[in-house]
Amino acid sequence: MLETKGNQAKLMDLSPNEIRDVTRLLEQGKPLPDKYRFLLFGDKRQVELVWNGKTDEVTNVVLPFQSIEHIDEPRTEAEIVRAQQSLLDMSGRQIKGWTNKLIWGDNKLILSALKNGPMRKEIEDAGGIKLIYIDPPFDVGADFSMNIEVGDEEFTKKPSVIEEIAYRDTWGKGADSFIAMIYERLKLMHGLLAEDGSIYVHCDWRVSAYVKLALDEIFGIDNFQNEIIWAYEGSSRPRKAWDKKHETILMYSKSEKVIFNAAAVGDQKKESSMKAYEANMMEDEGGKFILRYRGGGGFAPKELLTNSDVYKSYMKDFIHPKDWWHIDFARKSELVGYPTQKPLTLIERIINASSVEGDLVADFFVGSGTTLSVAEKLGRKWIGTDIGRFGIHTARKRMIEVQRSLKKEGKNYHAFEILNLGKYERKQFVNIENDLRAEEKEMVRRKKEGDFKTLILSAYKAEPLDGFRSFVGKKRDRLVAVGPIEYPVSYMFIQEIIQECQEKMITKADVLGFDYEMGTDFSDAKKLGIDLQFKVIPNEVFDKRAVERGQVKFFDVAFIEVKPVIKKNAVAIELSNFSVFYNQDDINQVEQELRGGSTKIILENGNIIKLSKDKETDLITREVLTQKWSDWIDYWAVDFNYESRKEIIRDEKGEEGWTGQYVFENEWQSFRTRKGRELELTSAFHECAKGRRKIAVKVIDIFGNDTTKIIEVNV
Repeated sequence: MLETKGNQAKLMDLSPNEIRDVTRLLEQGKPLPDKYRFLLFGDKRQVELVWNGKTDEVTNVVLPFQSIEHIDEPRTEAEIVRAQQSLLDMSGRQIKGWTNKLIWGDNKLILSALKNGPMRKEIEDAGGIKLIYIDPPFDVGADFSMNIEVGDEEFTKKPSVIEEIAYRDTWGKGADSFIAMIYERLKLMHGLLAEDGSIYVHCDWRVSAYVKLALDEIFGIDNFQNEIIWAYEGSSRPRKAWDKKHETILMYSKSEKVIFNAAAVGDQKKESSMKAYEANMMEDEGGKFILRYRGGGGFAPKELLTNSDVYKSYMKDFIHPKDWWHIDFARKSELVGYPTQKPLTLIERIINASSVEGDLVADFFVGSGTTLSVAEKLGRKWIGTDIGRFGIHTARKRMIEVQRSLKKEGKNYHAFEILNLGKYERKQFVNIENDLRAEEKEMVRRKKEGDFKTLILSAYKAEPLDGFRSFVGKKRDRLVAVGPIEYPVSYMFIQEIIQECQEKMITKADVLGFDYEMGTDFSDAKKLGIDLQFKVIPNEVFDKRAVERGQVKFFDVAFIEVKPVIKKNAVAIELSNFSVFYNQDDINQVEQELRGGSTKIILENGNIIKLSKDKETDLITREVLTQKWSDWIDYWAVDFNYESRKEIIRDEKGEEGWTGQYVFENEWQSFRTRKGRELELTSAFHECAKGRRKIAVKVIDIFGNDTTKIIEVNV
């Protein structure tokens, strides 16, 4: 993969035999040997990372962000009135200015939209992204399953099709596909980073050499700052080699003007007085830079302090921080059930070193949300993204807990919002070879889409159908629409289906999708008298034998029942039922493969079942773990005045417009944690003005899938 450049030559310097060979290979459509690449094309770079399918093309697609949910601690009406009298709500809710962002979707498209779209100005107004920390999936053999607690047991959730596609694209061709994935994203991150910003990339022995060369190429070798070694203790097994007990974190800056707060992370040589440092504050002429000791939020740029007595005092009392850290894994009290979770101490060190209070920090592989949690506690703004629903949901709960903790301590905290990429471009189809011409790509894409729809219709036992914009099949008296394979079924896709139903007097139809956008309201069609059923396509659809045997089971989206409880001018919501219809396993097949004396927890027909096989008799017993409908619920929340906040988006020209949707204002919530498994099923009472209003209820199940129901009440 590592190439060194030889002497350059012009075409006329090639021998007749070499010219003949080049011509023949081009006529046959075959690639030229590497030696011709260096002979024919000049390049100033001496060392370069090369992989199969390398391209300098970077996506510049700009998709609008759809605001799904706004999350803040609930307050009384009196508190809201007081908050609106100032620019910043000191109870934690941000009335004006930056709102933290948790974004669900493919981070390549998210990064492109952040870099090239209207949110770029919002980022720049917030000071720009000063620090990026990423911990991309670098474990080639990982299957990215997730363990979920169900009572006293743990159930293994398999990745969704969308997650599997993302991980297959990451590791489908081993290191080649990983480098291609990370290279394009690093280029987009470079474009987003502030001039005085830095990036920390977490990796291990599998990919650290490749990532280092990619970062050298993108950020420039002169902007390499450190190769940090994170060493840790842990259990190990005997082997004929050194024990692998460290990972690597590569730090690069955008330019030579980089933030580094040595005092915030330096080791103390001897006891020093905090008051002595606080008494020696220093400001530049603009009043922007203040020297403060750890706990005060940061350290002034080194160039302002080199000749000062304060800086000399710091150097006398502190050891300059080293680039090797011994930090143990996350403590048990920190764990949130995410396999790749990193310790808080590790992230605290990075954020303290390379940002100050009020700076904007980003993590584009957010996982369990550790970066966001630390950033919020340290007074930073943040952006976090992830392709996994479960990751977004885990981070959401974690950030609410941080809000609650800060509020209890009397400290300020920020509201945050959950966003989708609100318009998924179907032309961003998976697995189209990069080296194809545009027209060839389009032909391949159309064929793949056609094959995909034929496969789904066959598994659903529906007949293909032409002549419609949205519908591709028919099953008995119902038309069938199929969503995209690579992205969730969007609000816009559903609206297009409803529009065609109205135009052509269609009253019954099914929508099939692997996933649905967060916050989707499934009741729009019913209000118009259209019987529109929403089905989830199971992973088994890609099993040819299961399709041929008619064993593929499509299941309905979850169903919610709620009851409003009204007392004078106050309303509470009682959650009265929640039904799911998931399938993940074939119970008969699992029973056949089960060994004597072992157990297996499976998911079939909306039940999580524990199978146990007796070691001596081979007798199999089935125990249903989800005995109550509430066992499926991990989190639920209420917006007591759903249509109070319109969703406004800006287009590429910066012009604002209403999408026709509303933002879910999270005013009350109850959820399970690893420490607290109990769930409240009736909300607190909320004072409301008299009259009719719509109340939205959001339920998130133990898999991270969310379902929203809107009801109308008269107070």
